[in-house]
Amino acid sequence: MQSQDKQETPVPLVSYIKILESKFDIKFSYINEDVENISIAVPNNLVSLNDILEYIQSQFQIKAQKLSDRYYTLTKTSLVTVCGKILDNFAENTIPGATVEVFGTEIAKTTSADGSFSLEDIPRNATLKIRYLGYNTKYIGVDNLINEGGCPLILMAQHYEQLKEVIVYKFLTTGIIKESDASITLNTGEFGILPGLIEPDILQTVQALPGIKSIDETVSDINVRGGTNDQNLILWNGIKMYQSGHFFGLISAFNPYLTDKITVIKNGTPAAFGDGVSSVVQMETDNELSTNFTGGAGFNFISGDIYGQIPVTDRIGLQFSARRSTTDFLNTPTYNKFFDRAFQDSKVTDQNNIAVDDDILRDENFFFYDFTGKLLFDINDYHKFRLNFISITNNLNYTENNLTNLETTNSLLNQDNLSIGGQLQSQWTDRFSSNVNVYYSRYNLDAQSLFANQIQILFQNNQVLENAIKLSADYALTDKLHWNNGYQYIETGITNTTFLTTPPFDSEIKGVVRIHAPHTEISYASDENKFIGKAGVRFNYMENLGTFANFLVEPRFNLNFRLANYLRGEVLGEFKSQTTNQIIDLEQNFLGIEKRRWILSDDETLPITKSKQGSIGINYSKNDFYLGLEAFYKEVDGISTNTQGFQNQGQFDGEIGSYDIKGIEFLVNKKSGNYSTWLSYTYNKNDYTFETIVPSSFPNNLDITHTLTFAGTYSYKNLQVGLGANFRSGKPFTEPQDGDLAFDNSVFPSRINYKSPNSSRLPEYIRVDASAIYKFNMGRNIKANMGVSILNMTNRKNSLNKYYQVSEDNEIEAVESISLGITPNVSFRVHF
Repeated sequence: MQSQDKQETPVPLVSYIKILESKFDIKFSYINEDVENISIAVPNNLVSLNDILEYIQSQFQIKAQKLSDRYYTLTKTSLVTVCGKILDNFAENTIPGATVEVFGTEIAKTTSADGSFSLEDIPRNATLKIRYLGYNTKYIGVDNLINEGGCPLILMAQHYEQLKEVIVYKFLTTGIIKESDASITLNTGEFGILPGLIEPDILQTVQALPGIKSIDETVSDINVRGGTNDQNLILWNGIKMYQSGHFFGLISAFNPYLTDKITVIKNGTPAAFGDGVSSVVQMETDNELSTNFTGGAGFNFISGDIYGQIPVTDRIGLQFSARRSTTDFLNTPTYNKFFDRAFQDSKVTDQNNIAVDDDILRDENFFFYDFTGKLLFDINDYHKFRLNFISITNNLNYTENNLTNLETTNSLLNQDNLSIGGQLQSQWTDRFSSNVNVYYSRYNLDAQSLFANQIQILFQNNQVLENAIKLSADYALTDKLHWNNGYQYIETGITNTTFLTTPPFDSEIKGVVRIHAPHTEISYASDENKFIGKAGVRFNYMENLGTFANFLVEPRFNLNFRLANYLRGEVLGEFKSQTTNQIIDLEQNFLGIEKRRWILSDDETLPITKSKQGSIGINYSKNDFYLGLEAFYKEVDGISTNTQGFQNQGQFDGEIGSYDIKGIEFLVNKKSGNYSTWLSYTYNKNDYTFETIVPSSFPNNLDITHTLTFAGTYSYKNLQVGLGANFRSGKPFTEPQDGDLAFDNSVFPSRINYKSPNSSRLPEYIRVDASAIYKFNMGRNIKANMGVSILNMTNRKNSLNKYYQVSEDNEIEAVESISLGITPNVSFRVHF
């Protein structure tokens, strides 16, 4: 056994040399410094002098040379072989993949799976530098390692950093956090369950937050504090997205299973963000290399998807996700309900409130897909490069055969977004870091309609090309004070083409806006976080070639302070602007939301949109009980009736005006280990001002005065269930005048005479949703879950919109858009 082979107690090498001299009647010549501070335990099975001398050489790199039968020399070799095994400081876990380099040279290796390493022909006087993420860097002399003999254990201390207290509030469900700067963070990997959702659809999930909703039940028309969807800045890995939805906005276009974090900002936006006068929705995929292959796949009644993370080397990794709909070859109950919502669920009545029901035969071929890819390359411990790619596509071929008047209408739609971007993240010192983000993005919409047996043909194209470079640097002046600076250059080109055969019309409008935007921001956190604050300013120099050049200064501030134990206050404010908007073409057309087209501000027909916002709030959190109250005021100037979706006398005028909104947002949430219940309420008063319209002030198209949500989730072992009810007051709309005053036959074509804009309201909106998820293991490393959801489980026919049109018989018809009916969905997923 090994215990019998070795001496029980090591002895100094100097003493052992004297034992050898006496035992074998020889003499050794050596330098005392070469053999001092070395202890040796020679195995008992080594008895011959040659074996013992070879052992000394292998263990301590000390070479014995025979001069005569009696005299030997012992000398240290200048080049040695060194080995070792690296463990954490508890000597329990090996550290594979640690970097062991000969300091000052290019010689380096990484430790194997058991933490061991070996280096040959290394100078004895060299120093080893051992590094691994999360551990303190260790320096150790080669000679010191050799003196220990063999391949010694090297212990590394984990790196502990004294973190400041972070003020966050976790509410609603797991994975949703309100940060100290009032932003909301969604961590999809920790996400629990919400009523009506069986998968963490990103843009559906954010609508669970107070002040965020969709008037028309879509994800591509999200309204934040009374703003339109084009007033939201949506970013994916730092790239601006001009398309956010599938299936005409009913499904989010972003795969949630590789999206690590979503940040939603309603006010107090950091100076690094431009554009988007209503909000910022920033999505970031997992940014860390994975040491193991992980992934998953799943399907529901609309689509199937797959995703994965693949480690290529210890410094290179790949991520991918892909999803495709089943809608072009499989009809499911969910697809049928979504299709009815997009195309068929509208009710047309004449002026006598009698339903107009043509006999129509419909045929459609619709599908969508999306793909994302990411290359992760850690150049070294301090510099990381990331390459991101995303592609989103919707495709539709839709035909209506009117059997009453024997007319056929055919519509084709292709919508896609392709973006690629690169990021370089650098940590130059413990206090200074930088980030470079460069991207290219292209959005394209082709829509073609052939009306009335091709008597009229309409073709529309909308293309957006955007190039950007964004630079930022953060410097920690002290542990409490940080200074962030940056510069952004963004070039956006938009082309709008329209071709109509009857009456003949041909138009192509191109524009390019270039923005230069330096920005600076200072942030401070006092002891024990009694006060946390940010203040910054963004400078925008905007030019639309040949049209205008503007310089805007946009201050931002974000203050959070302790009022009492468990009670904090916040004050936020911002100035923002944007040069891209969406006009709404032919809203009566069945394509609805997808007929929105991006345009650029030109300072004439559409000025730069500008906003001012301020808010004040309080937050109380103790023992899993949260209460938040926030009041805000927002003013947005430079809007057009063309971008607001008017369907009345202001529909085609292109009037320029503004809107202001005053509101209160309230949320109370109680959680325990297995349940969470919450009540949220939002009050808004949202009014337009258009000086050239009579009256000049009237309710906004998105003026929803009261919004109330009551919901709860419950977990029992592997089962999660959620149930919630949503109520909101009706959307404003404009009715025709009463009686004979409703119709004007004196002009051609005939025209509807309307009442005061938005002077009527739709009935209140009520919807109850439910969902359930069951998790289980399919194998040692394979986890699975099944989910069932029901949207609008009471099958209430909610009215989403109502407008009026002139029929072919020269009569007024009312067109009412109806919400989703009762809509089931089922999903199955595996994760490995």
